[in-house]
Amino acid sequence: MTAASLLAKRGLSVAVIEKSYNPGGSCGIFRRGDATFEQGAAMLYGFGEKGFNAHRFVFNCLEEPIDIIRHDLLYCLNFKGRRIRFWADVNRFADELSEVFPSEKENIHRFYHDMMTMYRHIMVESPSYNTPDETEGRAALKSMLKHPASYIRFLGYLNKSAKALLQKYFSDPEIFKFFDKLTSTYCYATVEEAPAVLAAVMFVDNHVGGSYYPAGSTLFLPGKLEKVIEENGGDMILQREAVSILFNDDKPFGVRLDDGRELFSSCIIYSGTVWNLYGKLIDRRYSTRMRQEWAKRQVPTYPSVVLYALVDRSVIPEDAAAIEMLVGNPDKLDESEVTVYMLSIDDRTLCNEDEHVVEVIGPTFEDWNTSDRGEYQIKKQKEQDRLIGVLEKRFPGFKEAVRYAEVATPRTIERYTMKNGGAVAGPKQMLGQHMFRRLHTRTQWDNLFCCGESTVMGTGTPTVTTSGLSAANAVLKKLGKEPYIHRENMTNFVRIVEKPFTVDRLYDGYDESTRTVMLKAMHCRLCEHPSCTRAMDIRGIMRRVAVGNLEGARKVVLQNPPSHDELARYEENCICAKEGKPAVRIQEIIDYLQGEKA
Repeated sequence: MTAASLLAKRGLSVAVIEKSYNPGGSCGIFRRGDATFEQGAAMLYGFGEKGFNAHRFVFNCLEEPIDIIRHDLLYCLNFKGRRIRFWADVNRFADELSEVFPSEKENIHRFYHDMMTMYRHIMVESPSYNTPDETEGRAALKSMLKHPASYIRFLGYLNKSAKALLQKYFSDPEIFKFFDKLTSTYCYATVEEAPAVLAAVMFVDNHVGGSYYPAGSTLFLPGKLEKVIEENGGDMILQREAVSILFNDDKPFGVRLDDGRELFSSCIIYSGTVWNLYGKLIDRRYSTRMRQEWAKRQVPTYPSVVLYALVDRSVIPEDAAAIEMLVGNPDKLDESEVTVYMLSIDDRTLCNEDEHVVEVIGPTFEDWNTSDRGEYQIKKQKEQDRLIGVLEKRFPGFKEAVRYAEVATPRTIERYTMKNGGAVAGPKQMLGQHMFRRLHTRTQWDNLFCCGESTVMGTGTPTVTTSGLSAANAVLKKLGKEPYIHRENMTNFVRIVEKPFTVDRLYDGYDESTRTVMLKAMHCRLCEHPSCTRAMDIRGIMRRVAVGNLEGARKVVLQNPPSHDELARYEENCICAKEGKPAVRIQEIIDYLQGEKA
């Protein structure tokens, strides 16, 4: 979606094919009653003024305003009975970490000082928004000449493990376990697996840039990208899966959809997994056996399970951070290690005043490949109880405070996001399959490009966003158009808002009539199986209106213009009305859209 929005902004004709009815993959929401839950990606970086701020760069390039909440803490790590708070100030964080490992105090400060110096020289002073495989040699050389020592040192980490880097500073075996937990959070790999070149950046980047959340939920992140795509003439083809890449004279020239339609294009960008690319989309006759085997050998990150819960507000203490890591076993990675998101601490639009929404993600080593539905449901309930038990240890009374809960298993994750086996971060960023040994932006064909978690940048929303930027730039260069590059004093379209963010501050800056209709659209549940109607994409209209994508919403209305009688029926069948609550004001919203067009 990043690539498509940037290309549409440059005037290219684009179409996005998305299997789900809700674009954004792991980044997005679903609703249960009045509560809004994050589907997955909710620890968002890259919106800061400095550092690896790909998200800020994209929204500035798109000239699309977005309101963002900055968390006071990156997160808290509950480790061996201690709460280690990850402050934005690296020195303050180093002081806190030194209290846990007093014998390593001097080394901790030296380590973070060295990593910060290198990070500042490479990332901050010479910002680049291309992936390494797309970085031009001349630009790289210019940056390297500014700080040759830092660059030589950084490149020296390319094929060393994070553990080898840490061993240059630390001797206490316990501190290695602490850093193990960081790499498992950042890139789903241990310090022995994770390449030092990535770890060196990850250990300091988030302190510099900060941790963020879109005000009003992550609905706004893909929603704003969709807005730019549709406002610039692009098409969103939703609830359709691309099942094969079409070839002509051994060159890609289009895709076939699951409904039999064929779409043709001079350039194609793929953003799925490496396994689906070579195992499904590209017919074997167009790639080599060696390439197919290479793809199969890519080791995935561990499968994950997610608990979604709505709880009494009182059970979450006032000093809780919006994001907390709970480490059950400091000696190894097991199912007791989870990351807890309590984003309603900073964003009060997500649920009622007396509630908190809680999302928990962690590894699962269960075998979920059962064909027996009854057995599967029993295992899901068992997993739900287990995860609630993990939370009970951190938040006494949590079990009794649960008002609603459900679990997504690896099968659920694969169903909705096509991430094979529920591996939420694609192939591991581990030595042997890191950086240049992953999918590159450019393939062996000069008109097929790749982005996403299987590519060079790998895991995480800012890295995936950067991969989309690189793919867009590669297409623009191929077509002889101007790529997106960093410029000094770019106009800023990212607005940091105060927290806790509340409903009364949603849509500040819009005129009153538009704001009113957007708030009414935000009331929609975005039901997976809508009770209002299947004849018209009401949830798609409401999703678009809720983020200010009025042009896209109008396009959907014009595809199948409804009568007033039909709109009245849709409101009568709204799930909210069936529950005895006020229905979504479907007719009023669509009348507004049609009136705006006139």
